[in-house]
Amino acid sequence: MIRACVLACLLWWPHLGLAQSSATALDAVKLLDDASARLASAEGARDRVAALTVTVRAYEEGLIAMRAGLRDAAIARRNLQNRLDAKETDVARLLSVLQTLGRSGAPALLLHPNGPTDLARSAMIATEVTPTLQAEVAALQAELEELAILQQLQDTAADTLDRGLKGAQQARAELSEAISQRTDLPKRFEDDPEQMRLLINSAETLSAFASGLTEAFAVENNQIYSTDVKGALSLPLQGQIVRGFNEPNSAGLIRPGIEIAARPKSLITSPTPATVLFVGPLLDYGNVVILEPAPNILFVLAGLSDIYAETGQVIPEAFPIGLLGGQSPVVDEILSETDQGNRGTSTQTLYLEVREGQSPMDPITWFAVN
Repeated sequence: MIRACVLACLLWWPHLGLAQSSATALDAVKLLDDASARLASAEGARDRVAALTVTVRAYEEGLIAMRAGLRDAAIARRNLQNRLDAKETDVARLLSVLQTLGRSGAPALLLHPNGPTDLARSAMIATEVTPTLQAEVAALQAELEELAILQQLQDTAADTLDRGLKGAQQARAELSEAISQRTDLPKRFEDDPEQMRLLINSAETLSAFASGLTEAFAVENNQIYSTDVKGALSLPLQGQIVRGFNEPNSAGLIRPGIEIAARPKSLITSPTPATVLFVGPLLDYGNVVILEPAPNILFVLAGLSDIYAETGQVIPEAFPIGLLGGQSPVVDEILSETDQGNRGTSTQTLYLEVREGQSPMDPITWFAVN
C-alpha cells in the first residue's frame, strides 16, 4: 500500500504545468473573442482606421497566443500520457487500493489476526496513509479534469482558429478600404514619377538612393516629431529580431539594418509621425517604404506586400503602412504545426534600417526592444 502511495505521488508534479498550458489556450480564445468584438464596434468608430488597426493587432495577438497555447498543451498532454502509460501498473494498484477502501468499512480494516499489537500498528498505518491517498486522489482528479479541458480545446481548436483567421482577414480588408477612403491626410509634396524613376535607375545602392531622395524631395520645416523619444519607439510590427545590425544573413549578405521575423500578413505601422518619402520596389529589397520623421532621419522598411501609405503623405504615429509578405496559414497547417510541438517555420521578415544624415545607424538605439 505504501509503495502504491509513494508512486502515486509522482502523479502530482506535472499538474501545474498542465494547468498553465490549458490556461494559455483559454486566454487566447478570450483574446480572439475580444478582437471579434472590436471588429464589430469599429464600424461606428470616429477614427475607423485607428480602430481597425487596433483590431488587426488584437487578432494577431490572439492567433499568436492560440498557437502557443495549443503547442504547449499538445506537449503537456503527450508527456503526461507517456508517463501514465509507463506507470500503468502502479496506477492500477492505486486504483485497487482505493476500491478496497471504498468497499470495506473502517472497523473491518482495523481487525488483525495477530492480536492487539499488530491491530494498533495497522490502525496507525491506515491513519497515516489515508490522508495521503485522499490528497493524491484529489490531485489525480484535478489532472483528469485538466485533460478533459485540453481535449475540449483540441476538439474546438479548428473552429476557433477558423473564426480567428477569417476575422483577421476581414479586419485587414476593412482596414484597407478605410484607408483608401481617408482623404484628410496632408501632403508635404506631390509625387514626381519621372524624377523618381530617374533616381531609381541611377542609384546602385540604397545609400545612394536615400541621398538623392532627400535632396530631390527636401521639404522645409519637416520637423514632424522630436528626436527626444529616441530609444523608446515601438517596432513597426509584432515579431522577433532574428538578425542584428551589420550581421550577415543566411546568404552571407551584410546589410546595415536589422531583420524582424513575424507571421505572414502581419500589420506594419509607422513608429512615429513621419513624411512618406518613397513607396515602391527598390533594387533587390522588394517593396520599400521610406519614412522621414525629422530632417536627416530616415526609416527604411523593406519586405512589404500590400502597401497602404502614399508618397508625400504626412502620417500619424501607429498609422498602418502595409502588410508583411507571404500567405496566411490555413487551419490544418496551424493544427499540424502545434500538434508537433514546434513553433513552425512559416515566418516572413521585415528589414528595418535607420539612417542619420548619410550614415546608417543601429536601429536598436532608436527602438525599445524586449
